[in-house]
Amino acid sequence: MARPSAGRGAPSSPAQAPALGPHAGIDEAGRGCLAGPVVAAAVMLPAAYDLPGLTDSKKCSPGRRDTLAAAIKAQAAAWAIGVVWPAEIDRINILAASLLAMAKALVRLAPVPPLALVDGNQTIPAHHLTRLAAPPAQRAVVGGDLLIPAISAASILAKTIRDRLMTRLDARFPGYGLAQHKGYGTAVHLAALNRLGPSPIHRLTFARVRPPDQGSLL
Repeated sequence: MARPSAGRGAPSSPAQAPALGPHAGIDEAGRGCLAGPVVAAAVMLPAAYDLPGLTDSKKCSPGRRDTLAAAIKAQAAAWAIGVVWPAEIDRINILAASLLAMAKALVRLAPVPPLALVDGNQTIPAHHLTRLAAPPAQRAVVGGDLLIPAISAASILAKTIRDRLMTRLDARFPGYGLAQHKGYGTAVHLAALNRLGPSPIHRLTFARVRPPDQGSLL
């Protein structure tokens, strides 16, 4: 699918957009982090919207992400968030936790669309969607955060909301630099882990979280 132009409107390929029909885009943020939750967002965009520069959150500066996030929330037909915290990540593994976070976001949408487009190569397991009277059809889209505007919007919301959570967690668990690196395995973060050990919001099943003398649970 073509990207929206830097202006008002739906995707610039009119032959494809009507065939797709009403749909939600779903994406997550924080899957590769050593600390903090994995956060997913589900977004339904209207037929016409004004989101210039909408793209994968990783392609945007923090300021641009914040601007787009505010505009997405204001213009979306519906949006919702799902969060899975480290204890659950450690219990079920990060892939399962990412799909669970996506499911939580999808079931909170109102209305639930007939189609959900999920970034990546896997769809949400059906057993996570039993709360829905009529679960939507699903389609996995590899690289969807660059290809599907609704997935791009979901990536922006998931990233900005998770970043704010990590900034708040930095105040509760100082010394790790969570507000700066947002839980990713930077040199500063790894040095803090070696010095302080894991905090309650670190993912203990991740190899780089545990001190070398304790080994890894993986």
